[in-house]
Amino acid sequence: MEVSPVERSDALLDPVSDPGGGAMGPLGDGSVETNWFVLLHRRVSARAVRSPRYQWWALVALLAGLLSLNITFTVFVVALPTVKADFHTNFSVLAWASTGPLLAFGVAAPFFGKAGDLFGHRRLYQFGLLGAMVSAVLTATAPDVGMLLFARALDGVQGAATGTASMAIILELFTPADRVKALGWWSLVGAGGPVLGVTLGSPVIQFFGWRTLFWGQLVLLIIASVVVAVLLPSGRRARVLAGAGLGAWHAVDESPETASPLDESSETTNGSVYGSRRDSREAPAEPPTQPGRERARVWEGMDWVGTWSLAGAVTAAMLVLSIGPLAGWTSPGVVAAGVCAAALAGVFVWREATFATPLVPTTYWRRRNFMFPMGTKSFSSFAYFGAFFLFPLLMEQVYGYSVAQVGFLSVARPLLFAVSAPIAGYMAVRTGERNATLFGTSALFLSMVLFATLGPSSGLVVIVVALGLSGLGMGVSMPATSATMSNELAEPEYGVMSAAQLLATQVGEVAGIQAVLTIQESIAKRSGLGNVHHSTALLHSFSVPFWVGAGVAALAVICAAFIRPLPRHAHRAQLMADAT
Repeated sequence: MEVSPVERSDALLDPVSDPGGGAMGPLGDGSVETNWFVLLHRRVSARAVRSPRYQWWALVALLAGLLSLNITFTVFVVALPTVKADFHTNFSVLAWASTGPLLAFGVAAPFFGKAGDLFGHRRLYQFGLLGAMVSAVLTATAPDVGMLLFARALDGVQGAATGTASMAIILELFTPADRVKALGWWSLVGAGGPVLGVTLGSPVIQFFGWRTLFWGQLVLLIIASVVVAVLLPSGRRARVLAGAGLGAWHAVDESPETASPLDESSETTNGSVYGSRRDSREAPAEPPTQPGRERARVWEGMDWVGTWSLAGAVTAAMLVLSIGPLAGWTSPGVVAAGVCAAALAGVFVWREATFATPLVPTTYWRRRNFMFPMGTKSFSSFAYFGAFFLFPLLMEQVYGYSVAQVGFLSVARPLLFAVSAPIAGYMAVRTGERNATLFGTSALFLSMVLFATLGPSSGLVVIVVALGLSGLGMGVSMPATSATMSNELAEPEYGVMSAAQLLATQVGEVAGIQAVLTIQESIAKRSGLGNVHHSTALLHSFSVPFWVGAGVAALAVICAAFIRPLPRHAHRAQLMADAT
């Protein structure tokens, strides 16, 4: 095999192939002259890459970053009354502290998903952590409500960067057989982080103030950034370590020009790719070019029209769902946003069907194991999050529970979600992703039915069972649907398709919250019960939106039934190939 000039130059500093290169240190970079901190960093990262379980160490680094990011997600809602008093504002304005990040995420996710595919997901993930640090500082020092809302919107932007990059890195590091396990742990942190935040953050807010919460988050982000820098070395450094015989695992390559392609011996089964990637050393290298020309060539693959039309359509749709209940569904602003969403969606579909390198290749639109899991994610999120926000009102207004009692009960749902997700990820390897998704969506549907059929004298046991089924259903189905979709993807689309998964979940979440709350409020007002509390007469106004949630959950079950079972023999063959 012909050796490229770049490989020959690297070999000159390789302490294995060139003994003279040992004078330059174990990595050929003059580490003899380097300070102790850099030496320690290189030694730890080299040890991590040597490990046959390197991908699991990398997952730990990713989850450390995600935990530091989402730990303040729920507890900030608890702090809103205090924030309202500090800034002398009202809850209508502060509602944008929750809506703003969702809209910013919708705008930024398609761009960051594609940018990660082009320039490297590790670099994008670190950029997201840096943005989170800036957001935390701006939130903690916000002098007025305007700066607070800007800081929270920036938090949505960095969430788009870290969310898409972290899932894409997981897809690159793990084989199709192991992805459902890794995504189970990813779901654990996603659901358990906010629960931990409420548990630890509420006393902090009470005794030290809400600003202290974000100074603490800044400390966690700095620690997470150090862990990521150590355990996720750059692509060039990982290749040098592998070339020196220090590790068998092929780490993530940051440069799109040298990313290892799919092995030509990969076998495709039912549209899914099962095959290991060639080591980047075996890929023929192109002649070196000027960095500026390389960057310009990479940007040529960016589908700008598709990116911004999708971002605009999703943002306008979420804006309709967010302000529709407040301003009225027929108000000029809501109608204009709806028309804009439809028009931009049409532009996106036209662009993807006609552009040479589309943001979302139309081939994925015809794949059962991509579209049906996406529908399952969206419908499940609608039912789960709608019930999540409706449940406290039900318990307080109908059954007369206190805020503290409702808070204690509400933790059961995300806690079971968090605990069941990693366990379900390992079980799905044996039962199959389709069966796991069917079980999870069915449990969610049954949960909605139990909520919808609650009576004035329903006991606490039934309510707790309904909560448990809801958390269990999401914990079992989410890793399985994510793994099923991911196994349909080609490596160059990991980032943008991760963004598509997250957007589908987020749109379902926003739609579910706004739809059920609007239905409940409209029924209560129409019946003249708007100011009645602790009355069983309100129960009907809650039963109807829960039945709506049950209907949408039934759609999730139908989508799950159409998912094609993944062949387990292909997974076993992949594991054997990786072992050898």
